[in-house]
Amino acid sequence: MSHYQHPSAIVDDGAQIGEGSRVWHFVHVCGGARIGSGVSLGQNVFVGNKVVIGDRCKIQNNVSVYDNVTLEEGVFCGPSMVFTNVYNPRSLIERKDQYRDTLVKKGATLGANCTIVCGITIGEYAFVGAGAVVNKDVPAYALMVGVPARQIGWMSEFGEQLPLPVEGEGETACTHTGALYRLHGHQLTRTEAE
Repeated sequence: MSHYQHPSAIVDDGAQIGEGSRVWHFVHVCGGARIGSGVSLGQNVFVGNKVVIGDRCKIQNNVSVYDNVTLEEGVFCGPSMVFTNVYNPRSLIERKDQYRDTLVKKGATLGANCTIVCGITIGEYAFVGAGAVVNKDVPAYALMVGVPARQIGWMSEFGEQLPLPVEGEGETACTHTGALYRLHGHQLTRTEAE
């Protein structure tokens, strides 16, 4: 077996799980799921049929990754954070044909107990604080907090807040890696040293 699976976990026939991934206690992976290598699925995680999880993602305890959610490489999902896939659910009205796609791009962090409303994109290396409710697209490297979530700053790929305003012009270097970041308007990009 190329991945570890705890005896209490259920992995339905057809599920693809990459090399070196770990599937812990009471996890359920549906048959259509595609999970990359080096992924950790914590206790009591659910992964739906129409889900793609990239390499080296960490899904902490009690997270349900529902249909139409895609996580690119290196996404961190904190304990008990929530994805949705129907915007206006009702028990008495079937809306399985109205699932909205949610994309979480490479390296993003979704903090404990945050909620990601379906149909949005979380940019590369964005950082969503614990308990935040995100209901609109999030720019790459943005630091988001609150209900509803609002941007209060920028984060480095290393995971530290950068000393830049939310909007304007500026440049700074990550104190841990030396990587340079340039702010132009409301967009932050990582640049190579000149």
